[in-house]
Amino acid sequence: MEQMNNVTEFILLGLTQNPAVQKLLFAVFTVIYFLTVAGNLLIMVTIAASRALGSPMYFFISFLSFIDGCCSSTMAPKMIFDLLTEKKTISFSGCMTQLFAEHFFGGVEIILLTVMAYDRYVAICKPLHYMITMNRQVCGLLVAMAWAGGFLHALIQILFIVWLPFCGPNVIDHFICDLFPLLKLSCSDTHILGLFVAANSGLMCMLIFSILITSYILILCSLRNHSTEGQWKALSTCASHVTVVVLFFIPCIFVYLRPMITFPIDKAVAVFYTMVTPMLNPLIYTLRNSEVKNAMRKLWSQRVILGNNSCE
Repeated sequence: MEQMNNVTEFILLGLTQNPAVQKLLFAVFTVIYFLTVAGNLLIMVTIAASRALGSPMYFFISFLSFIDGCCSSTMAPKMIFDLLTEKKTISFSGCMTQLFAEHFFGGVEIILLTVMAYDRYVAICKPLHYMITMNRQVCGLLVAMAWAGGFLHALIQILFIVWLPFCGPNVIDHFICDLFPLLKLSCSDTHILGLFVAANSGLMCMLIFSILITSYILILCSLRNHSTEGQWKALSTCASHVTVVVLFFIPCIFVYLRPMITFPIDKAVAVFYTMVTPMLNPLIYTLRNSEVKNAMRKLWSQRVILGNNSCE
């Protein structure tokens, strides 16, 4: 049967229809997006420039910062720009591209957080084998697996959505193109597809989240055999990782692990994982990690010295 698709663009209702609130949100989200890009870029530059941060853990943190910056950039600029426009529209192809990018970078981050948990497990539970197990080739392979897994996840999602018939209406009660709002607009029966989305996104998030939390509990249980200093260092590192895992997975589980229904709070949750979480991750890893803070101070002092020498 030939696909029916009379929709060439979608109208996004955005976060609010109040002009005064839109202007306030524009200022707030512009600052948040700037801090997100600057913070994640600072993490990447610091790790790349510091020899002291050459361990696999910091390699993965740098990659996580890159993913956070990309993920936020696929949605935040459009949302910020729409806050100043009266009619918020996005083309059909633009909507599909945004949907693919959202799930691509989200899928990559899920696998990367799993890889980082495995990295901490080897470092704390099997320290003598750490540098052999997590060598440069293995780290590169794990990152490649994250890219491939994210691409496969996004491809599966987009292949089911792009062939759905959209006959009208074309109004999305959201500020981004997301799965459940799009499924509600389709003029075909999407009940089964909604269950598949819940399984492919929500159930997988719940399963991986449970595995990650269990792995960190096992890591903490193994600290009884370490010295007090080693225990505190491992606790600080794991606390940062667990915080990032919780901030990422809880909103995803809330949005996708349910039947094909939407709630008004979905917009606030989407703001959290598209804007707030990518901004918080650099702060979490910086404020709780003395090695990163020392590397940033050293990098800053070098820049100041170079600047003074150039002025002379």
